Amino acid sequence: MNTKPHTLTLFDKEITELRSLVLTMGRAVEDQVRHAVEGVRTGNTELLEAVRAKEKEINAEDRLVFDKTVQLIVRNAPTASDLRLALATLQISADLERIGDEAKKIAKAGLRLFEHRPTFVPSIELERIAQVAVDMLHMALDDYARLEDRDAEAILARDEEVDRMFKGILRELITYMMEDPRTISQSIELIFIAKALERVGDHAKNVVEHVIYVVEGRDIRYSDSPAQKQ
Repeated sequence: MNTKPHTLTLFDKEITELRSLVLTMGRAVEDQVRHAVEGVRTGNTELLEAVRAKEKEINAEDRLVFDKTVQLIVRNAPTASDLRLALATLQISADLERIGDEAKKIAKAGLRLFEHRPTFVPSIELERIAQVAVDMLHMALDDYARLEDRDAEAILARDEEVDRMFKGILRELITYMMEDPRTISQSIELIFIAKALERVGDHAKNVVEHVIYVVEGRDIRYSDSPAQKQ
């Protein structure tokens, strides 16, 4: 009598372990972004250095997810919805790794910002754009954990909000630089930081788009308008 477990059971076990790994990775990069922004806000260079160092761990986790996903597909030869879930998990891991990269960019820009102990740093809404971008990521990971896309519309709308906030910050910093050339170096670093946060929002949007692909079987990544994505 053949006592070998059914392939589907093996797939379910392996994909559950893989998704748990990706979700743990996701919560870690959430913290990375928060810590990077906190380090910039407070001038805590030790916190910024810790964020920069952590990025190597995120890269290693992404490579582990890639290897495990390839092995899972080869062993189980999943079809239809199972294959969509495996591929989406792989793509979500890649987006999380890139968010880790953006957190590192924020930390490096923050370290440069405070390297020369500036007497004045332009005041902009960094914490607000960071909060919205991290909230997007948190909701997208929750949808992935539940395999539901109920927050997709809100996340897509918030991505547009993040884009508007970045453009507003950019205009504000350009004004600072034009009015006081002494703020140019600080303003450039803040532009790098704001752009990294805007990219965090983009990757969070990508995560929920992958969830939509799993849940509905629709690939909306290249849709022309938000209406087509709903």
